[in-house]
Amino acid sequence: MSKIPSNLKYQLYESSVQNHECDIEFINKQYKKFFKKPALTFREDFGGTAAMACDWVKQSPDHKAWGIDLDPEPIAYGKENHYSRLNDNQKSRMEYIEGNVLADYPFKADITVAFNFSYFIFKERRLLVEYFAKVKEGLSKDGVFFVDIFGGTEARQELQEETEHDNHTYFWDCDSYNTLTEEVLYYIHFKDHKDGKMYRKAFTYDWRMWSVGEIKDAMLDAGFSNVVTYWEGTDDDGTGDGEFYSSKDEENCESWVTYIAAMP
Repeated sequence: MSKIPSNLKYQLYESSVQNHECDIEFINKQYKKFFKKPALTFREDFGGTAAMACDWVKQSPDHKAWGIDLDPEPIAYGKENHYSRLNDNQKSRMEYIEGNVLADYPFKADITVAFNFSYFIFKERRLLVEYFAKVKEGLSKDGVFFVDIFGGTEARQELQEETEHDNHTYFWDCDSYNTLTEEVLYYIHFKDHKDGKMYRKAFTYDWRMWSVGEIKDAMLDAGFSNVVTYWEGTDDDGTGDGEFYSSKDEENCESWVTYIAAMP
């Protein structure tokens, strides 16, 4: 087993699991539905490389963003590979913050996101509600908090899925699941097609699995007044079509990923 270089680690991760263009398109569309105006300020919690925040400021000279993460390693990668590609004006409207999402910050955002299921790191409901309340404090009056969430019958099964990409294979590995505590241990592995090297445990996630209902209740308990749940439409063959609609009643399936939006 080879140790993965940090630059390759984040490069493969971003190309495997992130699609900032679709996320930003969805966020902008929903925000305009809620408030009949564009969102301009954006906070990316657990932002890692903050690639999405960097993309946010490219939209117009009025768009501003912050990316918050505790780990200096992905921040360094983001500055070298995303921030460096912004022009001077865009750089002036994008800020990396090496800090805790539970801390207080001297700004408010129209949009705050916690994507890639990052908030699953809070295993205790008390801490989860505390985090959601802190997000609410940091939102503007017409603000929206977006999270993504995954589930399905396979989400709690010990199994490994692999996805082929042009230059690598991505492995999503559920190593263990505790049915009494809802604690899960996930790993991401990569296989580089260029040299055939296998990089095991490139990323480790020691999480608690939360359901949509639990997250919605925690958001309401944190003081949000309205929580909207979404579901993905399907093509004729039953696969997801990438179009998400607000919904309150859906059937479970083997695997799904969707959004939740909360407003103060």
